[in-house]
Formats: sequence, C-alpha cells, structure tokens
Amino acid sequence: MRIGLLVAVTAAALTAGCQDKAAVPANDVAASTNAGAATPDAGGKTNAVLGAAVSGDQAKALMKERHEGMEDIGDAFKLVNRELKGGNPDVAAIQKSAATIATLADKSSEWFSPGTGPDVGKTRAKAEIWQKPQDFADKDKAFAAAAGAFKAAADSGDVNAITAQAAELGESCKACHDPYRAPEKH
Repeated sequence: MRIGLLVAVTAAALTAGCQDKAAVPANDVAASTNAGAATPDAGGKTNAVLGAAVSGDQAKALMKERHEGMEDIGDAFKLVNRELKGGNPDVAAIQKSAATIATLADKSSEWFSPGTGPDVGKTRAKAEIWQKPQDFADKDKAFAAAAGAFKAAADSGDVNAITAQAAELGESCKACHDPYRAPEKH
C-alpha cells in the first residue's frame, strides 16, 4: 500500500510541476523552480515547498504513513540511545537503526502534503508546518542531512563518532519538533 501511495503522491507532484508556468506569478515561478516542487495557487491547493494537496482517502493514507514512519524513526533512535548509554554498545544494532533512520529521513519530505494537517484528522503535526512551509522544509532537509551523517558515522563503527553524530541528529529532531509537533496527549 505504501508503494501505491508513494506512486500516487509522486505522480500528483510531477503533474502539478508540469503545469503551465505562464499562469504563475513571477515571484512564485522562482520559488517553485528553487524548490523543485509544485506551483502554489491562491487557494492553497498546491505549495511550492510541500507539493500538491491531497484529500480524502489519500490524505488519510499519507497521514498514516507519516505516523508510522515517525514512530519507526523514534523507535530506532531510542535503540541507539539505549546502546550508547550502555557500557558496551552493539554497533551492528546501531548501524541497522541508523540505516532505518536515514532511509525514512529521506522520505519524510513527502509526508507533509497540504491537506494532511490537524484540520483533517488526528496528528501531532501542527498547522504551522503549512503556514511556514519553507522553514519547515529547511528543518526537514537538515534532519535528512543529519541522518545521513549519522549513518556514515555508524557505518564507520567508531563509537565516539557515532555518539557525536547521534547528538547532532537529536538536535535536528528537536529543531523541528519544538515548533512543529504538538505535545503528546495522554
């Protein structure tokens, strides 16, 4: 199901990106060219940074994929932290978690299409994501870069490098979670 959703979202983004650029105001053309994504319109149906809007079942499926992906990232990072806090870290387990985090971090930019916010369904994603899309996208890119650096450190097997990069990765998570993730309701 994830592959089908990914194909649908990618097709929608590509279709939106192929729209007639003449219909886009000059300042929006630069934004969509720089972001490499869909062209925004006054109705908010697409966004230069976050891509084409989704709705209905597609939005719900994307929100579920986002939730599961973020849960998987969190679980992998918790394992890393447990291992690093122990006396003798299992580097192979850390490497596996680092690969999971890096793979999902590369996909995270696809999980926040317009139409998948708190007005649609249960999510900890704040509306500010869609109100400040460039800032959010910049933080997401920094997260993906930190995840890649963490994976490289894990692949090296050097526990000191792993520890340093884990701290950097944690900071990149916090930089986005603080402004864009609602607290967990108990």
